[in-house]
Amino acid sequence: MVTQYHTATTLDGYIADTNNSLGWLFDVEGAAEADAGFTEFFGQVGAMCMGATTYEWVMANQPPETWHTMYGDLPCWVFTHRDLPTMLGANLRFVSGTVEPVHAEMATAAGDRNIWIVGGGELAGQFADAGLLDEVDVSVAPVTLGAGAPLLPRRISAARMHLAGVTQSGQFAELRYRLTRPAAEE
Repeated sequence: MVTQYHTATTLDGYIADTNNSLGWLFDVEGAAEADAGFTEFFGQVGAMCMGATTYEWVMANQPPETWHTMYGDLPCWVFTHRDLPTMLGANLRFVSGTVEPVHAEMATAAGDRNIWIVGGGELAGQFADAGLLDEVDVSVAPVTLGAGAPLLPRRISAARMHLAGVTQSGQFAELRYRLTRPAAEE
């Protein structure tokens, strides 16, 4: 089992614009080609989590049947500090607090399959801080936003990140980094 932050980012390192929109991603020529590997990736996922802002964007921009088509009955933990509407029929758990106990629950649910941190960057960073993030898989798009939600809003040293793969998929450069556990002081 691997805990993965699998996402797309702009060339200047943002996963969403200043309005928390992912609209920029769908405007990239060849996005459908780059998305072709998602089915293989998702077939290895046994549990997933996301932050409240990501969940709210999905609720506002995707019809409920899209959730069911893409994610089926996969258990999803949504990290939030406020009450959020539930998507009918989705296998959701709303949680708050530190990531460690939730990761343990997700690992149990995932079994021998992987855990996917959907977004955002702050949530993925919390998993990295706790030494629970194993991989960062990022597709870099030929777009710059100048501002927005950063890919990973914290310092993770090069000593912890090791390039494990690079591929091109349409207009996207796909980078895979493996992470080591954090040292006592970084």
